[in-house]
Amino acid sequence: MMENREDLSSILPYLPVVMRSSSLFWPSQVVETLRELGTDRVNSGHLLFNTISDLRNSLSLSSEPLAPSAALGYPLFFDELMSGEERSKWFEEVVPALGNLLLRLPSLLEAHYENSDMVIDEGEGMVKTGLRLLDSQEAGIVFLSQELIAALLACSFFCLFPVNDRYVQQLQLINFDALFASLYDDYNQKQENKIWCIIHYFQRISSDMPKGVVSFERKVLPLEDDSVHISYPNANFWSTSAIPLCRFEVLSSGLIEDHSSEAVDVDFANKYLGGGVLHRGCVQEEIRFMISPELIAGMLFLPSMEDNEAIEIVGVERFSSYTGYASSFRFSGDYVDERDVDTLGRRKTRIVAIDALCSPGMRQYRENFLLREINKAFCGFLYQSKYRQYQKILRENGCSSVLFDAATSTTMETSEGKISNHESGNFQNDYHRMEQGNNIGIATGNWGCGAFGGDPEVKTIIQWLAASQAVRPFIAYYTFGLEALHNLDKVAHWILSQRWTVGDLWNMLIEYSTNRSKGETNVGFLQWLLPSIYGHGAGMNLPNMP
Repeated sequence: MMENREDLSSILPYLPVVMRSSSLFWPSQVVETLRELGTDRVNSGHLLFNTISDLRNSLSLSSEPLAPSAALGYPLFFDELMSGEERSKWFEEVVPALGNLLLRLPSLLEAHYENSDMVIDEGEGMVKTGLRLLDSQEAGIVFLSQELIAALLACSFFCLFPVNDRYVQQLQLINFDALFASLYDDYNQKQENKIWCIIHYFQRISSDMPKGVVSFERKVLPLEDDSVHISYPNANFWSTSAIPLCRFEVLSSGLIEDHSSEAVDVDFANKYLGGGVLHRGCVQEEIRFMISPELIAGMLFLPSMEDNEAIEIVGVERFSSYTGYASSFRFSGDYVDERDVDTLGRRKTRIVAIDALCSPGMRQYRENFLLREINKAFCGFLYQSKYRQYQKILRENGCSSVLFDAATSTTMETSEGKISNHESGNFQNDYHRMEQGNNIGIATGNWGCGAFGGDPEVKTIIQWLAASQAVRPFIAYYTFGLEALHNLDKVAHWILSQRWTVGDLWNMLIEYSTNRSKGETNVGFLQWLLPSIYGHGAGMNLPNMP
């Protein structure tokens, strides 16, 4: 029975549909108005906004006022910024298709809940996948079809989601009224181009509805050890870690979302998923959400992240090309996403949202704040079931130097045997067998270093440590040409040549940060570690430098 479902009950207050007699449906007046979208009566931004108001009145949402200038923002975009040809296509083809899609929302939801009883097994027992409120500290995953996501985003466009209870639950607002209101209140090209990305998405799905699946997962590092999951690490965990550092690739140009090999792309997130995407925001996270609008659906049911949480989204399709960044952001046309699809129907696009400390200043060099950042990244990069396999191998073989041989044999010469060849062979076979199932690295960059004001050299090392500890095979680091990181490749090469563990590098970072906090050094971590590269004193020798 639908009304007895806990998952549906948790999200129903945040959906515009109603339930009666075990069925989801629209009120009859809403059905009538949605059908009118299929006629030629709605043919301007002004009439479109009137329709939005009618729909909201029929859903008794008029007590929850929209952003004041939304009534002017919709007409500005559709009646003034759109060309006549584009406007005709929008109102004659796309708007009727969106009306039909919304009419099918109740049946799409019912089909979703019927299928969500088909659970998946990820080596952790059975996992429920139905749409529900994934509350703070509640690890879990939701699978949504791209078609259902399209219907939910159509609700956002028509501003049909109730908002009153969202603040209490630490949920972002998800209606598009503020997006259009901001266009009118403070017109600028980047805001117009953000909307063009959304419009292009609706044009695409109206002519050819995608058939894939997207998963949204709240990942949690439990604050208390439950013997099943890796819990929230303390300083001793990091300082004593014998895990080898993973391969480190530095890219001074290019974009994270264009990374060629399989990787988890890092979203430099706000604690509220999506950040300012539906307002005026237009930096790394917001741009990713605009070119892949299916990400916005996660804002419906994922409250803000705590320090021990991350959000991983797998399977979104990219629809738009773009140029620029922030004020120079421009929509530049269609993008055909040719990523492969996994066995669950998801595109092999993996995005992990992790929020850095905001405006940390000198606090970021204190141990407790370094811990907060490394554990946040570790939570995002960690795949719990694979990690347990790795721990089993470590227990059976011990943390010997063979770890390094297995982890770095593709790029570094192995040291001569501290253990027998037979032992080494067995361990490397185990290690590489596990790695074959975990060939997915991390693609990242200057996380928390732009508007949030973090130290890029410290953040680089923190992410490398977290990726290594999470048994990721590599980290691909996009510097975006940042001057502070122009020697990063040389320093990373030298660190790997020293065969340091995660614990070794963490302890160096702690020593540096202590010196920095006390005012004993003002240089960046890379220069502090290897002054010779910067032409300051003898520093440490650089063996085998190319």
